[in-house]
Amino acid sequence: MGAAAGAAGFAIRPYAAGDDDALRDICLRTGDAGGDATGLYSDDDLLADIFLLPYLRFEPELASILVDGDVPVGYLVATADSVRFADRYRSEWLPGFAERHPRARHVETFAERVLELGHEPEHSIGPDHTLYPAHLHIDLLPIAQGHGWGRKLVNRLLGQLRAAGVPGVQLGVGERNRNAQAFYRRLGFRPLPSAPGDEFRVGMRTGAGA
Repeated sequence: MGAAAGAAGFAIRPYAAGDDDALRDICLRTGDAGGDATGLYSDDDLLADIFLLPYLRFEPELASILVDGDVPVGYLVATADSVRFADRYRSEWLPGFAERHPRARHVETFAERVLELGHEPEHSIGPDHTLYPAHLHIDLLPIAQGHGWGRKLVNRLLGQLRAAGVPGVQLGVGERNRNAQAFYRRLGFRPLPSAPGDEFRVGMRTGAGA
């Protein structure tokens, strides 16, 4: 898929290797329930090392970048198979991650719980994996929000997953991130069949095989 252009100078294009620094910055500046997470963790690279960079390494073809002119202002990263992703993370990513971000002796604070996620990649395997094997992360800077670009990024991914025969995608939404919860509801994400009362773990079918 090529770039998808739009108003106000925004466009969606595939990920390119030179994007990493800009995407790290976006990940950090949106990492506190949509707000700036700078200084919240012992290392400002922690969030990107868990929720961004492994996806760029393992499945760069599923990464889409929202740019304003030539400047990245948002992104979507994903995996088509959460089990396969967790296996690769543990064998290929975790050794280097553990050197950069040593495990906490005691997991007590919110920051320590986030760090622990980086040491336990199986957290990315949600319920109903057979129906919803894919998962995604999406982050947009405030300048890019409210213009429909989040929907376009998700629709782009749904098309890619559908073409690959992947039946569904899921994700976890932070309890404090009310804007994200409303965003996913508007897109059609719903609580998963095994946990119909859990509004913070949601999924959508891609239509593959329909």
